[in-house]
Amino acid sequence: MKRTIILTAIFLFLANAAKSYAQKDADNFYKNPAIPTESVSFQNLYKMKVGAALFLPQDMKADIKYPAIIVGHPMGAVKEQSANLYATKMAERGFVTLSIDLTYWGESGGEARNAVSPDMYAETFSAAVDFLGTRTFVDRERIGAIGICGSGSFAVSAAKIDPRLKAVATVSMYDMGSAARNGLKKALMPEQRKQILSEAAEQRYVEFQGGEVKYTGGTMHERPDASNPIQQEFYDFYRTERGEYTPKGASPETTTHPTLTSNVKFMNFYPFNDIETISPRALLFITGDTAHSREFSEDAYARAAEPKELYIVPGAGHVDLYDRTGLIPFDKLEDFFRKNLK
Repeated sequence: MKRTIILTAIFLFLANAAKSYAQKDADNFYKNPAIPTESVSFQNLYKMKVGAALFLPQDMKADIKYPAIIVGHPMGAVKEQSANLYATKMAERGFVTLSIDLTYWGESGGEARNAVSPDMYAETFSAAVDFLGTRTFVDRERIGAIGICGSGSFAVSAAKIDPRLKAVATVSMYDMGSAARNGLKKALMPEQRKQILSEAAEQRYVEFQGGEVKYTGGTMHERPDASNPIQQEFYDFYRTERGEYTPKGASPETTTHPTLTSNVKFMNFYPFNDIETISPRALLFITGDTAHSREFSEDAYARAAEPKELYIVPGAGHVDLYDRTGLIPFDKLEDFFRKNLK
């Protein structure tokens, strides 16, 4: 019995030590007091509020117009999760940056909350261009975007129809359309897809008649077992102090979870179709060498026209590139935007 207790204690110590080491450079809530920061809001094309945070370079000169970068958060997250970190770090490097809450999430408007609308998500990026391009300190000919996880596909979708986005970088990108239709590594069978569509359709009757809204997907609220490493990866960010955040007015029980009835909208989302038309504007796809989402960046890269680059971060998984500042290639991002936001 004593030996079992000792072995269990050793196992827990090693597990916690490994977890601590893996997250030792995680800094999602990083702030720099030297970077002027302001909460802002503006309207999109459909007169809906977009909530955002504006980050300015230190010691800005009044007679200079600066390049600007829009940063979109992971799908199901809000700007306080990953996007603000990227925005702060890029502002330190001399860019005006704007982290945004996608429509229906965080401080942005839209009902129902947590609704899925790929077109409206892309519109959020274009509305951010409207805002930045009308600031006196921004050069409207030098505006780019960073899309993290699902926002990578939304930024690409926006760039296909908005030539004002002069360069786009994606990080740990998810093609939310392919993920919904096919699952990771195309593991979702046609019958499973039909079942998902059927459940969502039936739920529409429930909610139309005033029934309770049902949510789906997202991150588990109890630590998953070892048989589900992808959910463990998300849990360690969204359900621990590392990245957990509940926006004002939201419920911890619904954070990260889209509505069931709207989530099927992703099945009609094809962000990489016509991706080659973005050329000659530049695309950079950043992914981890062990990321479960790597297939999406590789697919987008294969379809895109030059100039394009696939940048693989050694030793990085999917969520690692949300907040692990020792792994996120900020130097690469700075070089990309300096070169392509001339």
